Amino acid sequence: MRILTPLCLCLTLSITGCSWMGFGDDEEEKKSETENYTERQFYEAIEKSMRANNWQRAIQTLQALEAKYPFGGYAEQAQLNLIYAYYRSRDYQAAIAAADRFIRLQPQHPDVDYAHYLKGLAAFSESRSFVGNFLPTDITKRDPGAARESFAAFNQLLSRYPNSPYAADARKRMIHLRNHLARYEIHVANYYFKRGAYLAAVNRGKYVVESFQKTPAVADGLAIMAQGYFLLGIQDLADDAVSVLVANYPDYPALDKDGNFNFREDVSGEKRPWVNKLSFGLIGNPEAPGYDTREIYNPVYKPKHGKGRNVEEERSWLSILTFGLFD
Repeated sequence: MRILTPLCLCLTLSITGCSWMGFGDDEEEKKSETENYTERQFYEAIEKSMRANNWQRAIQTLQALEAKYPFGGYAEQAQLNLIYAYYRSRDYQAAIAAADRFIRLQPQHPDVDYAHYLKGLAAFSESRSFVGNFLPTDITKRDPGAARESFAAFNQLLSRYPNSPYAADARKRMIHLRNHLARYEIHVANYYFKRGAYLAAVNRGKYVVESFQKTPAVADGLAIMAQGYFLLGIQDLADDAVSVLVANYPDYPALDKDGNFNFREDVSGEKRPWVNKLSFGLIGNPEAPGYDTREIYNPVYKPKHGKGRNVEEERSWLSILTFGLFD
């Protein structure tokens, strides 16, 4: 009996703990509070939450409104507000899903361009990630999936609604995203050089030159093509790439004053230094060719006060301390 009493007490506490400690009551209280709301009352409560930046409360109320009045007079606007509330609460995947749903169900809505824009913004923010909001990381080295999705969303906005009030901002973000995607390809090509996969490196460089024209990464794309073709033993194509590089970027660091390209020798396989072979690659690892001239050709990365920049923009101490919540 003495043993059962503590056990019963623990069981009772585990069952009722959430209620007497207050957990779970808040959500039930919110549900009961809006249970008898009219559409107008719902919308007024939503606007109040959004003005207070209480995004979670706004999302809950918007969901309740949609469940109770799915075809009401505020339903369509509530769906748009839900996209925005998800975006502001940093639930980017939910924002993208809500935007896709709105676009699919309301293709002729006068504000459907806003849904396209919010979808692009959500994917754009996701491409930077939470870590990137407060650590000086190079976002061009991350998985570009979200950046591609953002670019596609903005591109669809511009192709369908070129006169949208959101078009100008979308164009600016697309320029940034193209630079981001092109630089990612350069990172991959440099990695292929390290692995000795020279044809793969050439293909990446060629892809940048052909698909991302007028981006700062084109110069590195041409250099990668020249170096890759040289290592593959295709000198005529290497010379062609050098000719285009000289004509468009005569100050490229790998070119000497006479316009000759500083080709790097193959340092893979049997051509590695003997000390590197004996140490199984631990000592004397030869430096593979690598090209990254952002600080020369991209104004965003140009050195400031004699120092280079490793992220796409300088951030204030307040932004860093608040994890990106305040600029």
